[in-house]
Amino acid sequence: MTLQKQKQDKMHQNKNQNTNKQHDPVLLDEVLGYLVPQSGESLLDLTAGYGGHSKAILDITGSLINSVLIDRDKNAVQALHDMFPKGSVEIRQQDFLGASQDLLSAERQFDLILADLGVSSPHLNEGNRGFSIANNGPLDMRMDQSQDLTAEKVVNAYSEKDLSNLLFEYGEEPKARRIARLIVESRPLSTTSELAQLAAKAWAGNSRVHPATRTFQAIRIAVNEELVQLEESLPIWLQLLKPGGRIVVISFQSLEDRIVKQVFSEHSNSGYESDIELLTKHPISASSQEIAHNPRARSAKLRAAVKINKKGN
Repeated sequence: MTLQKQKQDKMHQNKNQNTNKQHDPVLLDEVLGYLVPQSGESLLDLTAGYGGHSKAILDITGSLINSVLIDRDKNAVQALHDMFPKGSVEIRQQDFLGASQDLLSAERQFDLILADLGVSSPHLNEGNRGFSIANNGPLDMRMDQSQDLTAEKVVNAYSEKDLSNLLFEYGEEPKARRIARLIVESRPLSTTSELAQLAAKAWAGNSRVHPATRTFQAIRIAVNEELVQLEESLPIWLQLLKPGGRIVVISFQSLEDRIVKQVFSEHSNSGYESDIELLTKHPISASSQEIAHNPRARSAKLRAAVKINKKGN
């Protein structure tokens, strides 16, 4: 298959040296290998963040004017404006579901689509954003700092039953009931350290992973509606993809990867009605070398597909 051959030829070329020291783009070689960017092709980056992936791709395509970079975090959007010359590429501060719906209404289509899900390194490194277990800060966890719902509201206003359900469903937390009870008994909570300490109380002994990890994941997902956005957006992304275009989605936890796998499977296993062909039968993980350099890549899972170019398209 020509696309696969091109993928292999690109795998060890065009490695971007990211100038933003806050955030290294994960699986960059693999992203370039599966997207196979070509000169003149348009890019839709739905989670552009601090621009590591986008810059590497656009340096190859040279097609800034036809591309769109999306992020709902105002700090990331400012970094994108600083990275690219004014007016050279369209940059939107918006959640990816709203942006996808708007682009579909405008009948836009793209050769390359990328979504790097989850939180960025600056989210985790800056305690005042409230995402970090290690760095104390307010219970915030908003990717879009203008939205009303925060982690503090979830923690202090949800019922014990709702908290337990949330922790179990979004965090896959075995001790969801115990942690929910501890939270309710200790209200009001205002900092990430308080929440982390409560979650740790529910677990005895030592663990390689911090015992609050699943609790923080669950609350973050709820605050940002991450799974709902992903479920509703994925079918739209396939509509936004041109025939012959490629899409790559990188997820960082099993719930996200499960949604991507299911949607890709549904759209590739429908016989004549199939509109994509899978480029990855199984998710692609980071190499040990990348993980050593960038530990955030440890949980990254990449899936890719190509839009089928049906006769008449």
